[in-house]
Parts: sequence; structure tokens; C-alpha cells
Amino acid sequence: MGLLSDPNRRRALTNLLTRLNAPICVMCYLAGVAWFMGLAFEPFTLRTYMSENAMGSTMVEERFPAGERALATGREFAAHKKKVGGMPVDWLVKTMQSRGLEVFTQSFTRKLPFPDENKERYMVRGTNVYGILRAPRAPRTEALVLSAPCSEGNNNNQAVGLLLGLAQYFRSQIHWAKDIIFLVNEHDLIGMQAWLEGYHHTNTTGGDWSPLQGRGGSIQAALSLELSSDVITSLDLVLEGLNGQLPNLDLANLFYAFCQKIGVLCTIQGKLQRNDWDTTSGYSHAAQTMMLMVLKQASGRPWGDHGLFLRYHIEAATIRGINSFRQYKTDTTTIGRLLEGMYRKLNNLLERLHQSYFFYLMPSLSRFVSIGYYMPAFGLLAVILLLRALDLWVQLGASPPGTEEGLAGGEQPSSPGVLSILTPVVISHMTGVALYTLPILSQEMAVQHFPVSETEAVVLTAIAIYTAGLALPHNTHRLLQGEGTEQGWRVLKLVALLYLAVLLGCTALINFSLGFILALSLVPIAAFITPHTPKALSAAIMVLLSPGCTLLYCVFLFQELQETPVSLQDGWMLFLSVISQGILDHALYGSLVYPLLALLIYPCWLLLWNILFWK
Repeated sequence: MGLLSDPNRRRALTNLLTRLNAPICVMCYLAGVAWFMGLAFEPFTLRTYMSENAMGSTMVEERFPAGERALATGREFAAHKKKVGGMPVDWLVKTMQSRGLEVFTQSFTRKLPFPDENKERYMVRGTNVYGILRAPRAPRTEALVLSAPCSEGNNNNQAVGLLLGLAQYFRSQIHWAKDIIFLVNEHDLIGMQAWLEGYHHTNTTGGDWSPLQGRGGSIQAALSLELSSDVITSLDLVLEGLNGQLPNLDLANLFYAFCQKIGVLCTIQGKLQRNDWDTTSGYSHAAQTMMLMVLKQASGRPWGDHGLFLRYHIEAATIRGINSFRQYKTDTTTIGRLLEGMYRKLNNLLERLHQSYFFYLMPSLSRFVSIGYYMPAFGLLAVILLLRALDLWVQLGASPPGTEEGLAGGEQPSSPGVLSILTPVVISHMTGVALYTLPILSQEMAVQHFPVSETEAVVLTAIAIYTAGLALPHNTHRLLQGEGTEQGWRVLKLVALLYLAVLLGCTALINFSLGFILALSLVPIAAFITPHTPKALSAAIMVLLSPGCTLLYCVFLFQELQETPVSLQDGWMLFLSVISQGILDHALYGSLVYPLLALLIYPCWLLLWNILFWK
């Protein structure tokens, strides 16, 4: 405290921070990137462990015997699905009833804001079928969910067959203390969203669905099953949910523990765990796995049906069967025993999963990085904004009136007018509002005047508005009418720096991956952009580090990490598809990434663009 209260010492500290501001900022940026990349190094990570005492041991005897019968049921389901051209509702109802379940259906309808060309749908109508196995030894106040989506074609038929086989087997057991809900949902996430909203009596996305006639207890945990082959080589665990939410780490630990016990090959992000962490290839493998999780989490979209459960504080994950070139094979009976063991353990829960981590990254299924380890990487980037803001504050306080370069004879005031600061802020955010609202509202007009589809109209309108923001400085200065001063851009940059620091900080607390990726691209230009830098070079750098280009880089990086590289043309088409899916995810499920980028991040970038062309 004496350092800050003594005027001489405070002045010396301020001079030191001002004089070494640029070198300190560069060192913080490099240290932040190095810290993040070091998180994948095994000695810097923690070994996973079970925190919930009720699930601390895997001493459960799994006896599920009906793998072949489940596959036969799956083939029967596929035949009926092909016969009716969709979900065989009547067959599912009869089959679940024959297994002793209380069976109910839910119909739903959803009109998309524009056609989803990836799945070729616009007006979606479907039916969810679910059966409830009532708990014989409890007051039925809690429930578990096992779901399997009814996918198009021959996909996921085996998962539905295994779900029905487990329902029949669980019906013969007497130790269940929770209701178990077996759900077959149509139209993947749209059907799951309708069922969850009906179950919890909410309607946050504007869907039209019939109320549920049957309910179980409060849902404690859920698993979504995806199997599309009679024999698989590995089980992949999918954790990323809506808006980057993750389930409690104990759910992943439970899956990994039973895979180790039963001898099932398990992966995360489709990658096996390696033991040669002390080699370059071993570290590279762990870094790729962790970066894949970061990119998926930053997208904000649910990567499986489980992703929508997390909104209701229900711990959920998707287990996806992979049939690859590996020689190791696992049959359906083994998968059934794994699920039986997991549900036996979840049945023992006395309260919701809460003792382990909710914020983490996983370089492998046996190692994790907690929030206390990865947040310093973001903090080192965010402190750059505060250091530059402090430098500007000192400059503004030290500048005597009328001495700014370019002022004529001290006639103009030393402090900038409110209009010169308020105008670019207002116009930037109005452009963001246009980017958020106009693509969907103007699609009909665009289709009438241009030879494009509705989806192409939405995406191209968004790109056009985004690009039109580059003309913002000219419009701003036309409104300013010559009021720009040397102090004016400094005040505007001080506002932009503090605004961006708060914005990125709040984003990182909710979705670290998204906040970190945005900080990597926005912090350098926010820290060093001024009206006195070379215009052409600085403008090119700003465009290359803009939010849109950052999204494009992430698309190519994601394909490289998945070992499916694409050409420039294919990458551009994927980029356009990601934009349309981002808008759809916001409209259908409430994803916050698109409104965050359009209403907050993009206007903040436009403020920095305005500073570059300040006159």
C-alpha cells in the first residue's frame, strides 16, 4: 500500500509501466500462448479420479446377456422404419409395452427460420416415443434417461435395438431406486429439445409440441447412445454441450472406469490415449486432442443429443460407437454390460453429481486440466488490455491542454467532445444489430431479386453486412464533422480496451475456449492499433485477425486436427455452412455464440477499425 500511497513511488511505478509497456505486453502474449500449449504436457495435468463416493467403486456384476437379441431387434426396427418411411411409432409403442414399460408419445412441429440444407429440412414434424420403468424400491422422485435418436437411413438402428434390449433386462431387476426413462427421439436435437421442454414445462425456443402424458422423477443423469454397426472397435465419449457446457467430470470418470474394467477400447475426440507422453509425437497427440475439445466447446453447439440436457442441470454425455480399421472388436453384449454397470452406479446416487469439476479440458480420458490451471493462460492475454488502458490513461492525464499535435493554436478544447466518442460507438453497435437481425428478415426479398436459395440468401446477407462495416470510418467522420482530436482517439481506444477486457473476461468465465480463441486474435490488434501506424499494413492485419477470418481459420484447423484436410474451395463451403448452422443453432436451441459475435464482438472490432482511420 505504501507503494501506491507515496506520490513519488507511484509516479516511478507509472513511468516504469509506461516505458516498458510494449515489451511487457509482448512477453505476456507469448507467455499466455506458451502456458496454453503446455497444458497438454502430462506432468502439468491431473490424473482423473472419482470424487463421488456413491460411484467410487466399479464392484458391480454385469450380467446383460442379450446382445444378439438386441441386434435382431435393431434389424426389425430398421425394417419397420424403412416400411413407414420414418419413425415406426406404432411398432415402438407395442414393443416397449411388451417389455413392461409405461409408454407415451409426444408429437412436435417446428418451422425453421430458413431451410437447413445440410439435412434438407424446413418444416419438421415428428414423434418422440418413451417408456418409463418405474422404480420398485423408491418413491419415484428421481429418474435416469437412456436415449437413442431415430436417424435417417441405416444409422443408429443398433442403438435402438440395444436400448430396447436393456429395457427388457432392467425390467427383471428389482434394485432400481430411480425411474429409468427409455427415449427414442425423432429428428435428433429438434425432437430432444421438444421432449425436454415438455418434460420441464418450458418453451424457450418457440417450438410447438404436445404436452407429455407421463413423467418420471427429477432427472439426475442421462446418456445418449449412437451405434450404427453390429461390431465396433471403440467407444467415443462426447462431452461438449450447448454454449460450451460440460457435464460433471465424474460422469466421464465413470465411463472410463467401466471401459477399463470390461476391457473396451475408449476414445475422446476420436483419439486413443497414448503412454509416450515424454516424446514429441506423444505430446503432439495430447495437444491435438485438447485443441479439438477447445474448438468444439468454442463452437457453442451441442455435439450430441446430450448437449441439451445440460441446460437443465442434468449431467449427460453421448456414447458413440466407432467402427474403424482397428483389429480390436467389441460386441453388443459387452456394450450392454458397460451401460448396465454405469446405470447401476448412477442408481446409487443420493444427490446430483456435484463434487467433481464442471470446468475442465481433457487431453485424454485419464488426464484433465482444471480451471485453475488453464485460466492463467487467458489472464496473461487479458492483462495486456489493462496495461494498454493504463498507458493511455497516463497519456491522457499527462497531456496539457492545447498541446496535442495537429491542434491549431490551442483553439480547440483539450478534451474530446461527447459526439466524437459516442458516434462511433453507436454506429458500430447499430451495424452489429443489423448483422444480427437482417439476414433472416431480408431472406424473402433477397430470393425474389437474386437467383439464390433462402439459406444462401441468409449467409450472403450476413457476409455483405459484415463486409459493409469496413466503410464505417467514412460514415462516422461524416457525422463527426471534423471533431476528431488527438485525445479523441485515445479516449475511444481506452473505452474499447476496457469494453473488450470485460467482454472477453465474461465470455471466458462461461466458455473458456471461446474467450481464449477470441483473445488470441483480438488482443494484439486492440493493444497496438493507432491512427499513426501504416494504414495499408495495419488494415490488412486487422482484417486477417477479424472475427470472421478467425472463424475461417478455426474451420481449417478443425479439419486438420481431425486428419481430414480440405482444399480451399471445400474449406470455404464449410465456412459458409458453419455460418448457417450457427444462426440455426441460435434460433432452434438458444446458442449464444452468434448473438455474442454479432452484437458485441464485431462492434468492438469496428471501434478498433475506426481508431485506425481516425482523422
